[in-house]
Amino acid sequence: MEKTHSRRSLMAAVFCVLAFSSSVAADLTDANAPHTLDEYLRHAALHNPGLKAAFERWKAAVEDIRQAEALPDPRFTYGYFIEEVETRVGPQRQRLGISQVFPWFGKIEARTDAATAAARAARQQYEAKKLKLFFDVEDGFYEYVYLRSAIEIARENLELVKHFEEVARTRYVTAEAQHPDVVRAQIELATLEDKLEALQEMRLPVVARLNAVLNRPLDSELPWPRRQEIERLEVDRSQLFARLRRSNPELRAKHFERESARSRIDLAKKKFYPDFGVGVDWIQTDDASAAGVGDSGKDPVILMFSLNLPIWRKSYKAAELQARAEARRAASEQKDLENSLIARVEEVLYDYEDSGRKEELFGKVLVPKAEELLGVSEAAYAAGTIDFLSLIDAEHTLLRFRLQRERAWANRQQKTAELEMLVGAELPRAVSTPKGD
Repeated sequence: MEKTHSRRSLMAAVFCVLAFSSSVAADLTDANAPHTLDEYLRHAALHNPGLKAAFERWKAAVEDIRQAEALPDPRFTYGYFIEEVETRVGPQRQRLGISQVFPWFGKIEARTDAATAAARAARQQYEAKKLKLFFDVEDGFYEYVYLRSAIEIARENLELVKHFEEVARTRYVTAEAQHPDVVRAQIELATLEDKLEALQEMRLPVVARLNAVLNRPLDSELPWPRRQEIERLEVDRSQLFARLRRSNPELRAKHFERESARSRIDLAKKKFYPDFGVGVDWIQTDDASAAGVGDSGKDPVILMFSLNLPIWRKSYKAAELQARAEARRAASEQKDLENSLIARVEEVLYDYEDSGRKEELFGKVLVPKAEELLGVSEAAYAAGTIDFLSLIDAEHTLLRFRLQRERAWANRQQKTAELEMLVGAELPRAVSTPKGD
């Protein structure tokens, strides 16, 4: 009874996803492009063809359950006597029969259990595909956010260097600076213009990458995304790994593959036992040629029983050995996948913590110090106490630190998304009010 309920729950889950998709699909068919991360994820979940393919694979696997539960088709037979068979009660003209084969006890249950476990594995593969899709969306989204910040920083530095060039020109005209200062300012200006142009051109491949996972035309425009501040995670490694083992859909898919293989072992064992059939035959009989014959023209009805003979025992044993090998394969793959996931989580955790440390270092220490250094360097250059190279070096330092701060911020968000994909569940985090454009 419990297994029947679980099969119905599995089918109900498919229908719920179908109903949800049809109810909200109309909201996303308009021409408005997504702006926030939630809009990106929602659009991708409903329109990504890879996710749709995984869903259809799951849906197809669910239909295997109904097929596994079914009995073999009844068999109808018909025979026409080319030469009538003369019997005491009359000549026999034709014969009709119907029969039904019933598999040995437990065969249908084992077959259905295998199909149910396979469908559950397909559902987990769908969930894994969805998590991978969400990670791809978030990874591209935060890269797009970083690109916007990098372009803004490059523009601000460009304006700053233009100001320095004017200062250098003014000091050169008043003979307070030499001509090389003006040339250095112009070189730095050209370098920054090239960097800004490269960043602006980077928008095309970043947008194409996002359009690909959103299933939009690759050359469609995407507005600059709205940045969302996300608090850092409080990571407990033991709890994180326990949650991974419990929630990762790829691991769960392997678990259900093992269950399916075990059911197939039971099914293979039952091939050694015969299937039995029950049938009824009816024979049309004409009246007897002689008068006064009892039961003249009476049609005989025959109740029949049949058994197949499972004599090819080597093939049945081979099927059992094959099923056992599949079960061992699934178990080994599950353990190998678990080890790989744990190792990957350790790597991502290091990158996440390193990005958070760098974000704090650059945001709270290095960028403010670089801004302070640039301010005093500009004042010192105007006073003639340092050369122009020192001023440009201070500008380089500020540009580098600001970009590294934004890079660390984006990396932290991307690693958070990857951790959620690997663990298989959303990790606790608070989102503040989005900043305006």
